[in-house]
Amino acid sequence: MPYCPSGRYYTIAPGDTLWLISQKINRPVEDIIKENPGIDPNRLMVGQVICLPPIIPYGKTTECPTGIYWEVAPGDTLYKIAKTVGTTVDKILALNPYIDPDNLMVGQVICLPSPG
Repeated sequence: MPYCPSGRYYTIAPGDTLWLISQKINRPVEDIIKENPGIDPNRLMVGQVICLPPIIPYGKTTECPTGIYWEVAPGDTLYKIAKTVGTTVDKILALNPYIDPDNLMVGQVICLPSPG
């Protein structure tokens, strides 16, 4: 298993691409490539283990300026999340340019705007 500074390993499953993985973790593909020097994004193999970028701890401002995170649960949509927290879909998308609003994935972490 490769050394992974973040301690976050991911095993490639059938159909995985770096883009799909980036959507799950709400980080750009470039961040995954940076954690895996020498990886060939066009030749991922089922069972291959890669390193994921570190999770930005709650309250940090490096990836989410508000420090407010939401983990996508089954049945969540951006509209439902926005309604629940009292914001708009447009504001959520502005903070999360790498997500596909029509393909949220359970366990995906997104940044939310500040209340008010």
